[in-house]
Amino acid sequence: MATWNELRKKITKNIPTEELNLIETLTYLQERRIKLNITQKELGKRIGMAQSRIAKIESLDSTPSLETLNRYAHGLGLEIKLTLKPFLHNP
Repeated sequence: MATWNELRKKITKNIPTEELNLIETLTYLQERRIKLNITQKELGKRIGMAQSRIAKIESLDSTPSLETLNRYAHGLGLEIKLTLKPFLHNP
């Protein structure tokens, strides 16, 4: 049986890195929301966003701006931090 990391590599090999990073970030935020036992509706009230918009973001039906992503994170007591690293181009 394949490990999750092996399976993940097969599933995600055709997804651009930028999209995969966003998916992983949104997955982490959603897991955090659930772990804290915060509903989408409650989070929406905290950050002034409709529950339906949070649902669209979490289901990947909508790509949030950095500002929206930060609002979501702040509602969970988190902050989005960007890092820069050298780009390694492999032809």
